[in-house]
Amino acid sequence: MNQPAVFDQDLNQNIRALQEWLRKAWLQLGDPTLTTFSRRELRNQMKQCSADLRVHLQAAAARPPEPSATPPRTFAKPELRLLAWS
Repeated sequence: MNQPAVFDQDLNQNIRALQEWLRKAWLQLGDPTLTTFSRRELRNQMKQCSADLRVHLQAAAARPPEPSATPPRTFAKPELRLLAWS
């Protein structure tokens, strides 16, 4: 029973790590001191990272939803009473 939870946690950590790497890569791509070759290599790495992130996100979307720990709230019609002033 522990395996899916560990897998989910690893999957979530991998997704966050890839997103963070891409965020930093975009910032680095704007650096004017990068050479043309470095810029091209960074874009290639970003493409690979984006593909990996897409695979991880598809895996996360494919897993079944976790059952909620709390039961869903049910709303009942409230009892209304009219009070008359005399």
